[in-house]
Amino acid sequence: MTTATTRELRTPPARDGAATARSSPPAAQPSLPSLTGLRWMAALLVFGLHVNNFGYLGGTGGRLVNWAFSPGATGVSFFFVLSGFVLTWSARPGDRPLSFWRRRIARIYPVHLVTLVVAFVVACTLTHQARPTAKQALSNALLLHSWWQPWWQTLNPVSWSLACEAFFYAVFPLLIPLLRRLEARGATALGGLSAAALLVLAWMDLHHWWSHSIYSFPAARLPEFVLGAVTARLVLLGRWRGPGMEASLALALIGYFLVPQATHGGYPATVCTITGFALLIPAAAVADLHGLPSLWRRGWMVRLGELSFAFYMIHLLVLRSATSLLGTKPRFGAPAGLAVTAGAFAVSLALSWVLYEAVERPARRLLLRRRRAVPPPERTAARREAPAPARD
Repeated sequence: MTTATTRELRTPPARDGAATARSSPPAAQPSLPSLTGLRWMAALLVFGLHVNNFGYLGGTGGRLVNWAFSPGATGVSFFFVLSGFVLTWSARPGDRPLSFWRRRIARIYPVHLVTLVVAFVVACTLTHQARPTAKQALSNALLLHSWWQPWWQTLNPVSWSLACEAFFYAVFPLLIPLLRRLEARGATALGGLSAAALLVLAWMDLHHWWSHSIYSFPAARLPEFVLGAVTARLVLLGRWRGPGMEASLALALIGYFLVPQATHGGYPATVCTITGFALLIPAAAVADLHGLPSLWRRGWMVRLGELSFAFYMIHLLVLRSATSLLGTKPRFGAPAGLAVTAGAFAVSLALSWVLYEAVERPARRLLLRRRRAVPPPERTAARREAPAPARD
């Protein structure tokens, strides 16, 4: 994921193999804070979708929430495209797969494990919740549950997307060497193949070629990830020629509100939004690189973006726990419904802050802490025998 601190912006080199002194490590790519801010907006879409599904508002308020957030599941598609972009942007030359996987585990697993425990407690204490089997709990813990459709919504339902991300992480060390060999035409061709694969999969899902929907199947979501990686490659090459942020945002919004008109949701909904998302993310990156105005780069948006992963992982457990007090689909009037929604949002945001500060950050530091190299005994003895240096 992108870091939140703003570094000195510079235009990326035309080629990855730019001349660099061998004695000095390659400079890290500049951070892209607008992408961190956009992460928050995607998480907010998913929150709105679940508020709509839990039926907090009835009447006109409920219809407005349904209009605004019924396509909110496409926020997960945004996450997948963004993940491909960010991992390609921040990929380290010569990075070993084990080092890469270690960083990704440190990034997502601590919060996943804590929310998994919370979900288990919720399932065992609320009478109307189904208790998971041992196999379901184990598959959730190992992030394998999305590969088997009957298990993908067990325990913390939103964690199905982490199982997809885990698959992306597994294949990324194979993808990044290929991307680094591709120039602009080759990268564009790979992006076109990814988009075509997405269209074919959506058509097959719409026509029920499989007994279950492929919405949560990790391999079916790979084209979105690859498309994000391709756009990052084009930006790194200095060959991105997409529209600016305003036009890209307009296309993303048009695709978002087209979803209810074109499909009933599920995997085919990604067809409506993929173009806008695949244009908006590199447009925001280019805006950061060249210092162009960006709402998503503001401090409060970046801060919320930092909390977005924890917010995404905890909010549905808050909504699910609230059913013991509010009932199922209470359909409140506008004042009460808005108050309940604001309360659920505030609790989710507060818990996400706790998760970020008490779990995500310290666990990442702990897991990525480098061990101090222990000098060989021969060198230690040589130091002891060497005469003390002269002093002025």
